[in-house]
Amino acid sequence: MNKKDFIDKLFITNNSKETKKLGKSLARVLKKGDLVCLYGDLGSGKTTFVQGLAEGLGIKQKIISPTFIIIKNYESPLRSALQNFEGQARVMNFYHIDLYRVENEKDLESLGIEEILNDSENIVVIEWAENLKEFLPKKRIDLKFAYESENKRKITFALSL
Repeated sequence: MNKKDFIDKLFITNNSKETKKLGKSLARVLKKGDLVCLYGDLGSGKTTFVQGLAEGLGIKQKIISPTFIIIKNYESPLRSALQNFEGQARVMNFYHIDLYRVENEKDLESLGIEEILNDSENIVVIEWAENLKEFLPKKRIDLKFAYESENKRKITFALSL
């Protein structure tokens, strides 16, 4: 499976387990420098998806939405086993960003998000990415989440270049 298997596709998940499994599947094809932007209403499955994504990257910590701290950084043990050209272990960072409480551009400037997005060693996932406005890079994977019923979610993937 590769990224193209996800792009321009609609996935229906019937419970949180399936939503996490979809996140885990995407994690297997992500590369350093990838940005995943999540859009959708509260309760549409964004954080559940991120939990699966993090699990797919080998992250063991409990993933909760960083609504109040905005940015949470995790090291991926799967990727840190790789070595750089000097033979030292290289750490790949996974950033989970939640912009739900960000109200204006000044809030964004002080968070250091631009540096995180510009670091090609990171994989970044952003909930409420629409709040990033013009700071949002053109190259990204967009996922739109829709609440269908109590457990059922509709998740649409798109690639922006």
